[in-house]
Amino acid sequence: MGISRRSVIRAAGGAGLALIGTGGYFAVTRTPARAVAPWQGIQGVPHSDTRLDAFRHAILAPNPHNRQPWMIRLSGRDQAAIYCDLDRRLPETDPFDRQILIGFGCFLEVARIAAAERGVRMEAIAFPEGEPANRLDRRPIASVRFVADPSVAKDPLFRSIPHRRSNKQPFDASRPVEARVLEALVARQVPEAKIATSADDTLVRTLRALTWEAWKIELETQRTWLESVNLMRIGKSEIEANPDGISIGGPFLEALSLVGQFSREQMARKGTIAYNAGIDRYRSIISTGMAYGWIVTDSNTRRDQLAAGTAFVRMNLEATRLGLGVHPVSQALQEFPEMATTLHSLGTTLGLRPEQRVQMLTRLGYGVVIGQTPRWPLESRLMGA
Repeated sequence: MGISRRSVIRAAGGAGLALIGTGGYFAVTRTPARAVAPWQGIQGVPHSDTRLDAFRHAILAPNPHNRQPWMIRLSGRDQAAIYCDLDRRLPETDPFDRQILIGFGCFLEVARIAAAERGVRMEAIAFPEGEPANRLDRRPIASVRFVADPSVAKDPLFRSIPHRRSNKQPFDASRPVEARVLEALVARQVPEAKIATSADDTLVRTLRALTWEAWKIELETQRTWLESVNLMRIGKSEIEANPDGISIGGPFLEALSLVGQFSREQMARKGTIAYNAGIDRYRSIISTGMAYGWIVTDSNTRRDQLAAGTAFVRMNLEATRLGLGVHPVSQALQEFPEMATTLHSLGTTLGLRPEQRVQMLTRLGYGVVIGQTPRWPLESRLMGA
């Protein structure tokens, strides 16, 4: 007996489904405890090595498709080099590794905030062996040094790290985002990357339409959609075996998967119930953007991209502090050829100059509490460990 499209959509909005990689929540009985253990890890006694304490927080930073591409090589007693695991890039949707690098900016900023909490200043040098060109390579993204400094200022955003999420669920369409909240997000920008926000009705409607168009382009371009489908982890066992990518769990869909009613193959194939249900679900998400935030740099260098990550995670942590949901809608920013017209339209809509670049675009609103996303343990990110 088959399953109806309506049943799948209903499950996608209820307690039976958890889309962790896309901002959902697990049913209690199917929580992949091992995969979310790194979140509990930061609640324990601080590690005696300040570097490891900072990095156990940093691995919780937001990053594209939850790929967690960071690798860490410790040296001496107070230094480390940060590298990209090149197998964790997204060559179809992120062909120049721009989004992956923004994730490294998030990682480094969370590490800096966590170190400051212990009275340690983290000094970072970006691209110490040279800046990569079109793609990231095996050279380090950054070298960092941790220096005891009682005068270093603690960052109030530290308290938001355990609670930060990307909320990829429908927002409450009856609750507007207040101007004071949007202003608080803008206040978290850094000199190299400016944060802008708006709840203007006309702009919000335009951005809803544009981000929906961009999502459909990614869906209907086979190679870009397959990149996401191939990173889906369906069910507790798959999630715990590979706690990255797009994690899909909960008893309802796990049961469907066991009887062949839900699979990566069906998600990839146009016209299936699973494929069409995904479209309907995402339409409900995009249509409830209540405000938007975006990050702009005056150029698009590799250092600009790192700075955008710094600004984005600070914006996200501030939103967490204020109870506001943040959902990156990055499809419209992707640089594969089929997205070029939409990317240009976004720049025009936001009034950018030709040399400027939108590095992040986020949907904002109030919604359900989001669960912890799977993470690889810190030990797996240490080179040579």
